[in-house]
Amino acid sequence: MSCCRELTHTILLHPSYFGAQLEDYLRQKLYEDVEGTCSGKHGYIISVITITDIGEGKIIPSTGQAKFKTTYTAIVMKPFKGEVVDGKVVNVNKMGFFAMVGPLQVFVSCHLTQAEMKFDPNSSPPCYRSNDEIIQKDTKVRMQIVGCRVEANDIFAIGTIKKDFMGQIKED
Repeated sequence: MSCCRELTHTILLHPSYFGAQLEDYLRQKLYEDVEGTCSGKHGYIISVITITDIGEGKIIPSTGQAKFKTTYTAIVMKPFKGEVVDGKVVNVNKMGFFAMVGPLQVFVSCHLTQAEMKFDPNSSPPCYRSNDEIIQKDTKVRMQIVGCRVEANDIFAIGTIKKDFMGQIKED
């Protein structure tokens, strides 16, 4: 699920950046440090929307660097069990397939596909087939997340397409 969240981040800045453009460097450094990262607590930080506050810098005596505490609003994505998501298949093998939902990789096991869907190793590229569906690389699929594992800097998810209205998204 994507939502806006107020977050904080501490930026260390080298003394060579002190000067008239200090605030611009801090903004640029914040974008570089946090966009595209993942924290287990908040999820994937997709984009920084606004920078609410850049605190006063505190000089670190041993290095001369300054430490700035910044507060910002960001779009974050943290998946949860039971959520229905759309993704794009990136890899298919006999064990199942992997799909990307933005920055999140979701694995769908062959046991969590419809009963009539079978792996076809002889096709090029490899795919899962049923009477009316083909799931192969670059296919868009709708799946439900059945489990998530959250680590310090990454999130892993398992999905299913066994339920109604799940599976290949047909484009008109």
